Amino acid sequence: MAGAVNGEAPTLAAVDAQDARRIEEAGLNALQTSLQRFYDGWLLRLCPGKAKRGRSVNAHFGSNLPLTDKIAWCEREYAARGLPVLFRITPFVQPPALDGVLAAQGFLAFDETLVQAAPIAGLSLAIEPPFGVTLGEVDADAFADVTAAMRHSSAIEREAHREWLVHSPLPRRFVVLREGGAVVCAAQVTLDGECAGVFDVGTIVAARSKGYATYACAELLAWALGQGARLGYLQVTADNAAALAVYRRLGFATLYTYHYRARPGECR
Repeated sequence: MAGAVNGEAPTLAAVDAQDARRIEEAGLNALQTSLQRFYDGWLLRLCPGKAKRGRSVNAHFGSNLPLTDKIAWCEREYAARGLPVLFRITPFVQPPALDGVLAAQGFLAFDETLVQAAPIAGLSLAIEPPFGVTLGEVDADAFADVTAAMRHSSAIEREAHREWLVHSPLPRRFVVLREGGAVVCAAQVTLDGECAGVFDVGTIVAARSKGYATYACAELLAWALGQGARLGYLQVTADNAAALAVYRRLGFATLYTYHYRARPGECR
């Protein structure tokens, strides 16, 4: 699959349905926390951080118990931990009727998210470094501090992020871009076999629209290709126009979408 041509998004002809399932699995693996449990095939993430993927129900595996009973049980489990229950709805949910049942019970859909992908070898990765910017690697602790500062995260949110970065069993690379000694952009890539997921891409407000995020992502994906990865993927909310422009420039296209459902007043 080639990169974007004449401003048009590339096709996904080289990424098949099996790749989509593998990418979904890699995305689940990329965020692992000790605060999780399985319940009749559903993976409950119970980490009180900013990332909704870390504090939601992922109904990815087989389900046997009555659906309405399972939903009620999940509500009680999250409430006991002071968390709103969020259901992450992907094309792979089990059972497939889950989204409709949640809607009928009054759960609202929010935060449509695009899972974008492309064969890394077909991406546009020959990006010149922006003038006056240096790229450096940091460890997981330092990266957690950098991203917490960019996002104005609370101490609880920062620690939740740090926990899944530090304890992940998957290879990762963390980079920051500095201008005049100050961090202006950060990003990371997580390897899972032939899949490379780009996460936590952020640029400070004063440094946006200068190509920093494009350069950081290109460097990470080029490194991942050198490590044997074949597929690049990422997750971006549908309303994030600036990020979508970066990923389109690199050559990514949407493979599938997911959204969350929560009770009114808890869509956050």
